[in-house]
Amino acid sequence: MSNLVRYPKIWSVSYPIILGGIAQNIVNVTDTAFLGRLSMVALGAAGNAGIFYFVLMVVGLGFGIGSQIVIGRRNGEGNFHRIGPVLNQGVAFLIPLAFLLFLFIQFISPIILAQLTSSSNILKASTAYLEVRSYGIGFAFLNYAFIALYTGITKTKVLTYATFLQAGINVFLDYALIFGNFGFPEWGVKGAAFASVISELAALVFFLGYSKFFLDYKKYHLFRSFRLEWTKLKKLVSLSAPIMLQNFLALASWLSFFMIIEQMGEQELAASHIVRSIYMVLMIPLFGFSSATSTLVSNLIGSGSIIYVGSLVKKIVLLSISCTLVLLPFILIFPETICGFYTNDSALIQACQPILLVVSVAMLLFSVAYIIFSAVTGTGKTKVSLLIELFSILIYLSAAYQISISKEDTLTETWMSEFIYFGIMGSLAALYLKYGNWRNTKV
Repeated sequence: MSNLVRYPKIWSVSYPIILGGIAQNIVNVTDTAFLGRLSMVALGAAGNAGIFYFVLMVVGLGFGIGSQIVIGRRNGEGNFHRIGPVLNQGVAFLIPLAFLLFLFIQFISPIILAQLTSSSNILKASTAYLEVRSYGIGFAFLNYAFIALYTGITKTKVLTYATFLQAGINVFLDYALIFGNFGFPEWGVKGAAFASVISELAALVFFLGYSKFFLDYKKYHLFRSFRLEWTKLKKLVSLSAPIMLQNFLALASWLSFFMIIEQMGEQELAASHIVRSIYMVLMIPLFGFSSATSTLVSNLIGSGSIIYVGSLVKKIVLLSISCTLVLLPFILIFPETICGFYTNDSALIQACQPILLVVSVAMLLFSVAYIIFSAVTGTGKTKVSLLIELFSILIYLSAAYQISISKEDTLTETWMSEFIYFGIMGSLAALYLKYGNWRNTKV
């Protein structure tokens, strides 16, 4: 059996990404907790603005995932000298893309948010957050390029170091700049945005330094030229574009979901963002395993070991469910304590608890569906994964909207639409892996 299918190898690729996810979610949790103590408006505004920002950021992230699949395939083939040119083309593409998105956020996003937001207080705070946050796009996009490289060659430990560095700086600056501690100015929501930008820059500096001293430039032909080569770039964009659109649609649906909830009221939105933060913690192992799934599937196909893909997916699903089951008891036994970490408002804590129960159960379905879906992406059939995502989102948002307008006090029922989303996604992905034509895909 291929070494890539063994549990130690799966874990060696996955656990650094999981640790990186833990560090990243330290940022997510502390952001939510600090802003929750500032005000419900600050919490809801930064939450919605953050999702809006990442709706745009996943365009770069999707390109990075496409690059990761190609790098994984070349790594599996043993064509190490062809890895560097993939990274170089990625960097040459991502920098101008980041500049265009910066301009979009600065000049277009206030107009869009004004149409989507009913509360003037939330609109004002959201716009202020995005104005500052947009300065970090270039740093984040270059970080995605390095993440693609190190994940594709299965050297993921460096991601842990970079993410913990980023998280540590972000948490410190959050505490300093949101509340004005340690002699820093008190900037509130803007302070959270500044903290994120500076921490992204720190992670990029780390990636550059680590690569210079610990990566074999000659083996991978790294950083030899950043001139755009249209033939190579066209192939890379052709593979990545469906993932870019897929990720954009996924987070756009997440934003739409919260905009639906924003129409219910400021308390409902604040409660939902607290639950979202806890939800993201539950997703940490899953995202680590999903990234490993795409990389290992691509490596298996590149090495000619296609027969082991099914076995790999089953093992990663088992690991994903197991890790989720370890976390769920803490959420289910101590819901008030966990929600109380984010806010002192007793009404808000009570509003969070039924939603928390829903997402805890939904995570079990998510732990299976997303791994299978990531395997489809790893095969290189990115247009198929896009269609699966699109169909799932359309049904999901339609259901969420219909539930939200059906009667009053439907916040918990609206969150139950998560079951519809994951159920459709997992079923379609499983059917494609079983019956689809993916085994001879070239990337």
